[in-house]
Amino acid sequence: MSFIAPVQDMLFDMQYLADLDKLAQDVPAYADAGMETAQAVLQEAANLVQDVIAPINFQGDKNPSTWKDGVVTAAAGFKEAYKQYVEGGWQGLQHPGQYGGQDLPKTIGAAVGEMCNAANISFALCPMLTDGAIEALLTAGSDELKDKYLPKLVSGEWTGTMNLTEPQAGSDLAAVRSRAEPVGDGSYKVFGTKIFITWGEHDMADNIIHLVLARVAGAPEGVKGISLFVVPKFMVNADGSIGDRNDVQCVSIEHKLGIKGSATCVLQFGDNGGANGYLVGEENRGLEYMFIMMNAARYAVGVQGIAVTERAYQHAVNYARERVQSRPVDGSVKAPVAIINHPDIKRMLLTMRATAEGTRAMAIYAASLYDIEHNHPDATIAADSQAMYEFMVPLIKGYSTETSLETTSLGVQVHGGMGFIEETGAAQYYRDAKILTIYEGTTAIQANDLVGRKTVRDGGAVAKKIAGMIEQTEGQLAQSGSEAAKAMLESLTAARKSFLEVVDFVVNNTKSDPNAVFAGSVPYLMLAGNLVSGWQMARALLISEQKLAEGGNDDYGPAFYQNKIQTARFYADQILSRVPAVGYSILKGHGATNAFNVDAF
Repeated sequence: MSFIAPVQDMLFDMQYLADLDKLAQDVPAYADAGMETAQAVLQEAANLVQDVIAPINFQGDKNPSTWKDGVVTAAAGFKEAYKQYVEGGWQGLQHPGQYGGQDLPKTIGAAVGEMCNAANISFALCPMLTDGAIEALLTAGSDELKDKYLPKLVSGEWTGTMNLTEPQAGSDLAAVRSRAEPVGDGSYKVFGTKIFITWGEHDMADNIIHLVLARVAGAPEGVKGISLFVVPKFMVNADGSIGDRNDVQCVSIEHKLGIKGSATCVLQFGDNGGANGYLVGEENRGLEYMFIMMNAARYAVGVQGIAVTERAYQHAVNYARERVQSRPVDGSVKAPVAIINHPDIKRMLLTMRATAEGTRAMAIYAASLYDIEHNHPDATIAADSQAMYEFMVPLIKGYSTETSLETTSLGVQVHGGMGFIEETGAAQYYRDAKILTIYEGTTAIQANDLVGRKTVRDGGAVAKKIAGMIEQTEGQLAQSGSEAAKAMLESLTAARKSFLEVVDFVVNNTKSDPNAVFAGSVPYLMLAGNLVSGWQMARALLISEQKLAEGGNDDYGPAFYQNKIQTARFYADQILSRVPAVGYSILKGHGATNAFNVDAF
């Protein structure tokens, strides 16, 4: 069950797909964050996750965090691992130096995040939520709130949470009932119950800073009347030291299908007079601010999907190499062989591998767009990158997590009956993966966002721009003429054309026949995610061919480039080739869906 961080593949994506050195050249803020820095950071991160964080994953699932009398004790080894994580400065990797961070680009931070999640999703959830809290405070917090909370959050000495969901309000935040009463000194008393709060209580850090959605008395109904508050577990004194316990208690933790090592809490605010809270930004703009945190979290959850795919793939490969069963179907050997030699096992393993590489390439490429958006000196370039990044976030979150269910299921299948036995560890990845399609907005919510905000709002402009960039890659594939390039060209062209048909269908019908469009909204998301991942694999194929033509004698080596070409070819033939059928289901399948009488279910 050992884990090897895929450092080489990540560096390839950064160097040739995200063009990290050009980012360092064009963006003064990242002048020292080129490939040399990336290689050093990723290797150091790999040492931490492989030696410290991965080994506690299996036991964290078997003997998870516990609750007693309001106190949550993290799973064995988690507290010690978190201490090393903090001491290494990993929480502040991509946060501002002004508050103690290292100012590195998201392009590097996302790769480190994938490693950490592949090693141990339950553990990685804690710093992931802290990242979101930091983003929200950086964007909307007053200077006073920033100075008071950010240094300890950025260092990792304190952790952060996101408190949205309530018992009566799942994804429908308009139904939030938690309330905040002004005290008169600028602070508020917060009352209410929040559920599904990841790492909402634990013993790994000195303080927990909760970001809480609540309504101020007299606020408008619905989402327009929600405000955002900082509610610390312990009050913070003027000198930055920790004071008295605030009126927020963990009343229970959930018993879950997966991610068992992390504590998912029910938090009660205000049972003893009201929890002290501090307004972030302006009243009634809380959802707007929380979306900053949610957008960061949605990208990060997509990375979790990539991570669990990678971990399940490595686990399955190791088993397939060792498990001897059945003679080859071609009769080439008369004795049983390791199952990795059987065609269907190879198909399953390659599906896992190609999915991991395709979604990783999409995520790292998108991270570079985020870095350009936030720091490029040319406002036009920054705006174009922002539009593309925002289009891709629901794809990264939705496609990478939905495909993680397929890949982790394949991981169990490769193990056969032993995969169904918990002792092999394959089942854990399958169970852990399921939550990824649900939290931070279900796949349908991501699809709604893709349809409404990302496609219809601009008349499909960004979608068609991406299609135009893909068409340029098709031209390069045609020039190559290799068998792998021809196969990729065929699948990529068909997928792009199908995508454009669906984009036009969405743009032209969302207002006139919304049920027709939204019956296929999730398939649209899956189609788009598959296409963009396939596009990045096509770019990787072309680069690998070029490098082999030059001899391939560099840090990656000929074997790496040959494997990349073969994996890209498999993606084209077996995964990208699914797109036209999905497109057909979107354009034609809504009638049967919407005609069905709900009483007949």
